[in-house]
Amino acid sequence: MKRSLFPAPGLFLLLALLPAGAQTAESYRGLLTQKVLSDRVPAPEHLRDYLADGKLRLGLHDAVLLTLENDSNVRIEETQVEAQKFSLLRTYQPFDPLLQGVFSLSRFSSPGFSQLQGVGASGAAILDSLTQSGQMNYSQTFPTGTNIVVGLTSARFSTNNAFYYFNPSYNSTLNLQFTQPLLRNRGAFANRATLVIARRTLHQSQAGFQAQVSDTILQAVNQYWAVVQARGNLAVQRKSLEAADASYQHDKRALELGALPPLDIYRSESEVASRRVQVIQSEYALKQSEDALRLTIGADQDDYFRALDLDLTEKPEPEGELRTIDAAAALQEALARRPEFVAVRDALANDDTSIRLAHNHLEPDLSLTGFYQSNGLGGNQYTLNSNPTTGEITSELISRGGLASSLNQLFGFGFPGYGATLTLNLPVKNRAAQADLGSALTTRHRDLYSAQQVREQVMLEVSNAVHQLEQAKLTLAAGKTALDLAQKTLAAEQRKYELGAEPIFFVLDAQTKLAQAESDLLQTEVQYQAALASVDHATGGLLEPYRVQIAELGR
Repeated sequence: MKRSLFPAPGLFLLLALLPAGAQTAESYRGLLTQKVLSDRVPAPEHLRDYLADGKLRLGLHDAVLLTLENDSNVRIEETQVEAQKFSLLRTYQPFDPLLQGVFSLSRFSSPGFSQLQGVGASGAAILDSLTQSGQMNYSQTFPTGTNIVVGLTSARFSTNNAFYYFNPSYNSTLNLQFTQPLLRNRGAFANRATLVIARRTLHQSQAGFQAQVSDTILQAVNQYWAVVQARGNLAVQRKSLEAADASYQHDKRALELGALPPLDIYRSESEVASRRVQVIQSEYALKQSEDALRLTIGADQDDYFRALDLDLTEKPEPEGELRTIDAAAALQEALARRPEFVAVRDALANDDTSIRLAHNHLEPDLSLTGFYQSNGLGGNQYTLNSNPTTGEITSELISRGGLASSLNQLFGFGFPGYGATLTLNLPVKNRAAQADLGSALTTRHRDLYSAQQVREQVMLEVSNAVHQLEQAKLTLAAGKTALDLAQKTLAAEQRKYELGAEPIFFVLDAQTKLAQAESDLLQTEVQYQAALASVDHATGGLLEPYRVQIAELGR
């Protein structure tokens, strides 16, 4: 049986979780894991490492580890955290920069109707023009609420109109614009509030997942001990059946020798039949318990492992001194460590953030917009000459140019434009914002009671777990005494029967009571082990005894 795959000191559950304040990995590649990328459910892990003599040999730690690796419920709960991570990524969308490019082309022609169109003196002349433009815009909103737009536009225009100084002409425009909210949505808080809420919500889902892992460990522990108890009960019932059968065989021989009346054989024979029924019931109860454990550890996901018998190595008898728990100390430990309180604190913090954001939305919308613009013109430049006699207009090329000359003039900033606008939107009524504020206040009111409910539930769980442990300790001592007395009673009744002082009834009754005492003691030992796990679960420390760590996976 190999164990080299796992660290010797303990067991580790590695999960891709992000701290609530982390920002370095809040990107698509930083949040994506190989498990999410895969389109298949992986086969159960590490079961083959526990094969021994054709069986699955498992200690309690082994069963817990296999549960955390292979249990489907754990993986389903983990996807809730994965989904919340990408919900966090989605809140960055308002701050994503946008680069937009546009190219357009248009051509128009029309019949000439006037000499002023510059296409000649004939009415058959055609006015023809071609426009080609390209535009590139960059826009982004910053966490302070400031929005900037940078746009660069260049257009080429050509025509057969002789009256143009530049033909073809290249017009270029550089436009810089900003908008800054001055009341509503100003500052980092109003614009990053949704991001802060999403981070806390992710932290809540992580705390919920940690609580789910703790619940799963407790379930695995209980199912493990349920199999141990069912197996012990089967052994007790078989032992009881063997004792009843021995008594029946003794009576049968006595009947054959004439030392027993014929009617007295039925009592021992009936007891054998009754105890055989109990053995059959115990066998199928064991099968059901083992099937439940196989489901939890993932053995049922593979036909080969589903068919293997389970060999559980843990013994229910407590080792060493019985554990003592102080109820007050356990409660304080639970209040400090239970992940449910982390989720509650995050929920209340989100409520406060939502209320502040709702108050912000009630403010008037006052914003300042400013722009700066630079222009450039280039192309083939013509001078226009007019014949004083005929009035004919002729053009003469004096310099050649193009897009480069237009951009050179543009970035020379010789033809600027600038301006500013102050805009005030003052709603007479803002019922939507008022409704949002009312909803946020209501949610906080509900979450305050939810926090109180969680505290009350945890207090009850801690109290019940401590009482369960104390009861198991006391019952354990009483059970050992009861078993000892039942063994002595059976020996005494057996001796009296052999001496002929009592009928077989008292022997059979003593055998039944001994079997019941053995079953009761086994149940008490299992209850003590389960009570230990319940105390650790109630105080938020169940992950520690099994050395399970929820850590951030390497990317």
